[in-house]
Amino acid sequence: MTLRRWIPSLLALLWATVGPVFGQNTLPDEALVEALRRGGYNIYFRHAATDWSRQDQVTAVGDWTSCDPNRMRQLSDEGRETARQIGAAIRRLGIPIGQVFSSEYCRAWQTATAMDLGPTQKTRAVMNLRAAPFVGGPEAVTERARRAIGTPPPEGANTVFVAHGNLMQAVSGAYTGEAGAVVFAPRGNGKFKLVAQLTPDDWKALADRYGDR
Repeated sequence: MTLRRWIPSLLALLWATVGPVFGQNTLPDEALVEALRRGGYNIYFRHAATDWSRQDQVTAVGDWTSCDPNRMRQLSDEGRETARQIGAAIRRLGIPIGQVFSSEYCRAWQTATAMDLGPTQKTRAVMNLRAAPFVGGPEAVTERARRAIGTPPPEGANTVFVAHGNLMQAVSGAYTGEAGAVVFAPRGNGKFKLVAQLTPDDWKALADRYGDR
């Protein structure tokens, strides 16, 4: 089955098991901030804004790790600044981050490092679906991501994942703009509940209202 034919059927299955998630926050703003301060959530970010005049050139395993803009689409200056602002907002809010993971794509790793929320570990547990043929196929990529997002973080902390919009959509049904985030309450064994969907401006607004308390 081709990737294009496979994704809709998977999304239908996920809709039935996870439920509607598009932009529906299940907690009011202040309650969301307090919940994140207690820890226990996985926050999945799509990488920040990129230079769309460039196209990925992936023809072999590992090509996606390149930070050469002539080979792979990279963060724009705007994307780097947005990532820095998101990280600053999370720190102002006093949200504890225990682990930070990114896909092996340079734009995801650079987003994570610009956010400066802790040491970043690259992992194939969250991977761009366009590279799926090189890392076990789309079903394997999606299953690995579901298990990662469904894994509870260390007690009293939250885990951050930085990856790609197509994987976010395949796993949960949600799809954000670049630098958008979804907050998951993990249940273990690849199960989770989506509790919030946030834009970069949402993080700033939350920090302006509830930060430094």
